[in-house]
Amino acid sequence: MKTIAIFNNKSGVGKTSLVYHLAWMYADLGFSVVVADLDPQANLTTMFLPEYRLEELWPDSDGDHPKSILGTVSPILRGLGDISEPHVEQINQTLGLVVGDLGLSRFEAKLSSAWPDCLDRDEAAFRTESAFHRTMLRAAEIRDADIVLIDVGPNLGAINRAAIIAANFVVFPLAPDLFSIQGLRNLGPTLSTWQEEWQERVDRKPHGSDLPLPSAVIIPAGYIVMQHAVRAGRPVQAYQKWIKQIPDVYRREALDDVGASATSTDDDVHCLATLKHYRSLMPMAQEVRKPMFQLRAADGALGGHIHAVRDCYEDFKKLAISIDNKCKVEL
Repeated sequence: MKTIAIFNNKSGVGKTSLVYHLAWMYADLGFSVVVADLDPQANLTTMFLPEYRLEELWPDSDGDHPKSILGTVSPILRGLGDISEPHVEQINQTLGLVVGDLGLSRFEAKLSSAWPDCLDRDEAAFRTESAFHRTMLRAAEIRDADIVLIDVGPNLGAINRAAIIAANFVVFPLAPDLFSIQGLRNLGPTLSTWQEEWQERVDRKPHGSDLPLPSAVIIPAGYIVMQHAVRAGRPVQAYQKWIKQIPDVYRREALDDVGASATSTDDDVHCLATLKHYRSLMPMAQEVRKPMFQLRAADGALGGHIHAVRDCYEDFKKLAISIDNKCKVEL
């Protein structure tokens, strides 16, 4: 089982939609998949589930919401013990969801205070910092999952630190613009720092503790150029200068490699895919609560939309296989 986080500290690049479609694609390819919504905005959960089910999972009468990720970590948050048994919402036979929760933001302060306490060999602090990791392990066991995909918020806070530590691999969705380039310059060194600091804490694990902890190895698996505008088969001129910069910035900041980089994303071995903007497919898919590549004529995908749906399927299939090649998830 491999755990893959999709992470960018810039919002608006299509990260959550990417996780959603990758989850459906891996399920379509026959794998058992668990998707974990660790973003306190819970947008991924709302993509998967209809409103009536959200009302059942987030009842007003129970602030801890036992069937969400908040309910799983609630005993730690309230100082009553360890994580509870996670609920994995069944989307279909091969796809399950660890339900997100807006109340997860309350866990941020707890994680922040636990981070330095780990250096004092405080086992309660280690239980807190490893809560997401152990939740993913148990959720994968419940579903006999081959792949766990993690969606996180666009920030560098304590919740995201704990979520990224819980992952084996990190994939970076990038828009071809200044903000993504700047975000990558912040993100790469931050991941290195988290990795080094977590290794220091793992080395100070309490003697005799059998608590399963995530390793201190965070492997950048590559980047995806998201939703670029295309004219005559090529990115428009305004984006080209940013696309040309991505390979070098990724190599230096994410991989800490000062060697020569590719001259374009097309030639870069670290570029997992370049996904175009699918225009009207996305709102159509949101309306019927499906991934874009599963749209049918009955959903309104007529005429030119049919070809766009086929192209979308091939794009995401290639992306899933490309991630497999980097993360060694056997397809």
